[in-house]
Amino acid sequence: MRSEETAFVGGPLDGRVLPVLLGPTGRPPKHYTVPVPGDGEPETVHVYRLEPARLSPRLGLPRGWKYVYEPEGRQRTGLKWPWSRPDRPAGER
Repeated sequence: MRSEETAFVGGPLDGRVLPVLLGPTGRPPKHYTVPVPGDGEPETVHVYRLEPARLSPRLGLPRGWKYVYEPEGRQRTGLKWPWSRPDRPAGER
């Protein structure tokens, strides 16, 4: 599989450039999660969201990618159907 050197902005990985596996379309995943095990404490998960690093001047197409830290965690996106279950905390599952 192909990988691409991707920069991380904010959070515990601030300033690092790590190889991230690309999908079948040649684009990195929309979210990158970093689980941190806790010693006797609950596990912490850091979430990064994909953004274009820069845009080409003529067409405005993305030229490279970067991950930006999401301190609140991953936000629910997309449609919310009336029959969808409400979000539950991880401890209630």
